[in-house]
Amino acid sequence: MKKQQIPLKNSLILLLTATIWGVAFVAQSVGMDYVGGFTFNAVRSIIGSIVLLPVIWFLDKQKAPAKRTEQERRAERKTLVMGGIACGICLCLASNFQQFGIKYTTVGKAGFITACYIVIVPIIGLFMKKKCSPFIWAAVIMALIGLYLLCITDDFSIGKGDILVLICAVLFSLHILVIDYFSPMVDGVKMSCIQFLVCGVLSGIPALVFEHPQWSSILAAWQPVLYAGVMSCGVAYTLQIVGQKNMNPTVASLILSLESCISVLAGWIILGQKLSAKEILGCFIMFAAIILAQLPQKE
Repeated sequence: MKKQQIPLKNSLILLLTATIWGVAFVAQSVGMDYVGGFTFNAVRSIIGSIVLLPVIWFLDKQKAPAKRTEQERRAERKTLVMGGIACGICLCLASNFQQFGIKYTTVGKAGFITACYIVIVPIIGLFMKKKCSPFIWAAVIMALIGLYLLCITDDFSIGKGDILVLICAVLFSLHILVIDYFSPMVDGVKMSCIQFLVCGVLSGIPALVFEHPQWSSILAAWQPVLYAGVMSCGVAYTLQIVGQKNMNPTVASLILSLESCISVLAGWIILGQKLSAKEILGCFIMFAAIILAQLPQKE
């Protein structure tokens, strides 16, 4: 009986995770009304890192102490730090391109274009000598059609915000591949904590140089900043770890990809942003491409 209840419980946890991430696009958009993009990402990332500290402490308490030599512990710590720094650099680049892209496009469009990383990852895999199935190539073509309908205007031009978010999707693809490389070797939550800290520090440098942030502005943006830092970084990441346990990874990724649809709904309900019939069709085609890219395939 319990075994049948686990997938439903996990599915609901992952759906909550997708909802938190989808609504975070609204927080990012609103936050830009008060502070600069670098400042927003610096503060939210550092908050996310701090929020994960009690999670790490709690998870360490639950684990049985592993018997390892001092040399093995030192090697693991080195890999953890290297992985956290590499992920933090990728996350910093991706999140800042996304943050500035949202300034010039709608929340819904940003959500769907960002979701393209699910299709981009296997394409990048080609350069790493990983073959793509016909499903993936069909998904790529569908995603390109969807992107055209979503981004290209009647005079065949693409918006600045759409280009920035598309670059962000490519960078998030690299971020996923870096995580895929390091995560089997280290503690995922600890690496995430380090990556948020690195992202916060790196985003803070251009924030201090170009944006000259003031505490009054940051405090004025406390709601979107706290949501993005605590909910999107800290809570959602932890929920993802819990939800994916004993869960089919394909089903898990399908549920998490609903983030793009939720971003459209959140932008419409909270900010009153609407999409045209052509853009809605583009969303549907892109979502179908996302699903197709994640369907189980034979080797």
